[in-house]
Amino acid sequence: MLPEVSSASPVPIIVSVMFFAAIFLMVQAALGLFQQAKREHVMNRRLRVKEQSATTDELMVELRKQRALDEDGNFILPVTWFNQLVTRSGLVFQPALWAGMAVAAAIIVTLGIGIRFDAWLIGVLAGIVVLLGGPVFILNHMGNRRCKKLSEQLPDALQIVTRSLEAGHPVPTAIALVAREMPDPIGTEFGMAADEISYGFSLANAIQRLAMRSADPDMELFAATVRLQEKTGGNLCELLKSNGETVRERQTLRLKVKAASAEGRASAMILTSAPFIVGFGVHFIQPDFYGYVLHERGFHYAMAGLGVWLLIGNVIMRNMINFKF
Repeated sequence: MLPEVSSASPVPIIVSVMFFAAIFLMVQAALGLFQQAKREHVMNRRLRVKEQSATTDELMVELRKQRALDEDGNFILPVTWFNQLVTRSGLVFQPALWAGMAVAAAIIVTLGIGIRFDAWLIGVLAGIVVLLGGPVFILNHMGNRRCKKLSEQLPDALQIVTRSLEAGHPVPTAIALVAREMPDPIGTEFGMAADEISYGFSLANAIQRLAMRSADPDMELFAATVRLQEKTGGNLCELLKSNGETVRERQTLRLKVKAASAEGRASAMILTSAPFIVGFGVHFIQPDFYGYVLHERGFHYAMAGLGVWLLIGNVIMRNMINFKF
């Protein structure tokens, strides 16, 4: 007969609460230090690299190299979609370090599951998933976060450009002004575009490369506006003003959609996390509660099946709250 949870000693519960409280405080302190360091270091990456480069050509090559691009600004990896993820994420391209971290994480997951639950097959499969899917997940997450930040900064950047044009400055000077005045990610992106214009690229070509690197819909709209002005003529300042207003309206619509889907997202997070929190909590407080079946092969298969069903449920809930606009 299974032991009752109510008969458990209160001491492990108190220890568990203190342990999780300590972890929470440690994470809060680390986040506070990170935010403080971020506020104190506002200079964008391009300006930091510029201090170590002698010429604009060296600066442009180094910035492209850090984004997994060759000297001409093209992708260098054979797998195009993965190269797009690397470039879009904005992280400094370090393939050896990334591969080592992925292998180490896969080994830890495999050994952890194999030793703790004596399920080596599941451990190996989980390790392969971590090895292959972990970098893709992280790069995609960083890219999405960077695109969101770019979209938030773009209206202010366009406002700086339009005011500079109204003051009589040429277009390259207006683009370079954004690179000097605004932080990452848009400061570095506009700085790379300004360097390419100085190096001989046309404005439309430089902005198109900017949109290619960022892979953001608002940047694509900005690039389309510049291409349209180059082909048909017109007042670039007025077009950019209209573009900035359109981007702000799109951001307002995104916030409305986010508010409308907040309840569904909260329900998805609660329903997904509740089984894990309850299961780990019961196992930590009373290890013998699942101890009778923990090493059974059928239990492992049942948990794997439940995980698949949980994944299917998350996909369905995501499609229910993923509004297209």
